[in-house]
Amino acid sequence: MTAHTWWLLLILTVAIAALIYLINSRLRVHPFVALILVSVGTGIAAGEPLAKLAGSIEEGAGGTLGDVGVTLALGAMLGRLLSDSGATDAIARSLVDRAEPRRLPWLVGAAAFVIGVPMFFEVGLIVLLPLIFSVARRLEGQGATKGSPYVLLGVPAIASLSTLHGMLPPHPGPLTAMTGLHADLGLTLGVGIVCAVPTVILAGPVYARWIAPRLMDVCPDAELVAQFAGAEREPAPAAPSGSSAPAASGPGARAGAAGPRRTGVPTGLAVAAVLVPVVLMLLRTLAETVMDESSGLGAALVFAGEPLVAMLAGFLFALGVTIAGSGRSGEETRASLTDSLKSIAAILLIIGGGGAFKQVLQDSGIGDAIASAAEGAHINLILLGWLIALLLSLTTGSATVGIVSATGIVAPLIGDGGGLEASLLVVAIGAGSIGLNYVNHAGFWLVKESFGMDLSQATKTQTAVQTLVSVFGLAMALLLSVFA
Repeated sequence: MTAHTWWLLLILTVAIAALIYLINSRLRVHPFVALILVSVGTGIAAGEPLAKLAGSIEEGAGGTLGDVGVTLALGAMLGRLLSDSGATDAIARSLVDRAEPRRLPWLVGAAAFVIGVPMFFEVGLIVLLPLIFSVARRLEGQGATKGSPYVLLGVPAIASLSTLHGMLPPHPGPLTAMTGLHADLGLTLGVGIVCAVPTVILAGPVYARWIAPRLMDVCPDAELVAQFAGAEREPAPAAPSGSSAPAASGPGARAGAAGPRRTGVPTGLAVAAVLVPVVLMLLRTLAETVMDESSGLGAALVFAGEPLVAMLAGFLFALGVTIAGSGRSGEETRASLTDSLKSIAAILLIIGGGGAFKQVLQDSGIGDAIASAAEGAHINLILLGWLIALLLSLTTGSATVGIVSATGIVAPLIGDGGGLEASLLVVAIGAGSIGLNYVNHAGFWLVKESFGMDLSQATKTQTAVQTLVSVFGLAMALLLSVFA
C-alpha cells in the first residue's frame, strides 16, 4: 500500500460521498447526471489524461448499454404484453383458484415468482394487486386467517418479486453485474435460482405467517380494493418500472384505473411466454458444457441463448400469443409497447452512467488500488460486493445505482471473471442492492400506499422483507462459495 494507492482510495471515498450527496441533497440531481459528474471529477482527481477521460466515459456507457440496453428494452415490452393481455392474471389465478387458505401464501409467492421473471418489482406488484386484493377480501369475509390477510398474501409477493428483481437475469441489475464481472449467463441463472428459492420461502410465506398476526389493522382503502378486485375490467397503463421512478406513479395515481382484463390466452401459453427466455439461456449453458464446439446444433443453441436473442424470442412468442388471445389491434399494441419503453428510459441512463463510472475507475488505476486494499484487508469478495451494493442502494435510494457502482468497484478483484465465484458475486451484489429498502425508494411508497399502511407497518413489511431477502441471498451465496 503506497502513498499513491492511499490517495486513489481517498478519491474513491470522496467520489462515493459526492454521488450520495448529489442524489440525496436539496439539489436532487438525477442519478445519471450525478454519475457522469462524479466520473469526470474522479478521473481528473486520479490524474487520468483529459484526452483519455472522455473516451473512458463513452466506452463505459456505450459498452454497458450495448450489452444490457437492448435486452432490457425487449424485457420491458415482454412484460407489458403479458400484463396488458391478462396473461399474467391467468397465471396467477390458475395457481390460487380453489386452494385451501393455508396454501394461499405459498401459491401467491409462486405466482409472483413466475410473473416476476420478465417484470420489474413495481410492475409485477401492480399486476398482482387485483389477485391479492380479491383473494384477501374473500379470506377476510370468511375470517379464515389470523391477522391481516392482505399482509399474509402481500408479503410472499413482495419477497418473490424483489428476489427476482435483484438476483436473477434478465433483470437489469443482475444482467449489468453479470456483464461487468464476465460471469457465465447459464451458471448465473442456475446459482441464482438455487439461491432464490430458499430465500423466497423464508422471506415470503414463512415470514408472512409470523408478521400477519402482528399487523392486524393493515387494510387497504375500501375504494382501492374495489377498483383492483372488482368485476371484469379493461386494462390500464402499467406502473413505472424503475426504482428511481417517483412514488406518485403508484396506485394513488391509478385511483380510477382498472386491473388486467381476463382474456382467451391459455394459461399454459402464458407460462411458456414467460419462460422462453430462461429456457433458451439455460440450453445455451448446456450446449457449451456437453456439446462439441464444431456441433451445428450446439452453435445454434449458443446463439439462441444469447440474452438479446433469447429475450427477442420470448417477446415474439408473447406477441403472437397475446395478439391471438386478446384480439387487440396492432395500433393498440404498438402504443402499449411504446409506453413500456418510456418507463425504462431513466433506468437505461442510470445503467449507462454506472458503466461510465466503472470504466473511469478502471482506466484511472483506482480499480487496482481497490484490489490492493482488499487483498491486504483479507475481506471476503462476496461479502465485500454485497456490503458495497447495500450501502450505495441505501444512501442513494436506487438499487440500480447500488448494483452498477458496486460492480465497477469489485470488478478488478475478480480478474477475467467467469466461473462459480463470478456468478455468486453477481447474486451477492444483487442481493445487497435490495436490502434496507426504505423511504428514499419508490418501491417502499408503492407498498405503503397500496396496502394502506403507516410508516411503521410498511417498515415491518417492505423494508423487513427486502432486508431478509438481501441477508438470505448473501447467506446462500456464501454457502455455495464453499464449492467455488
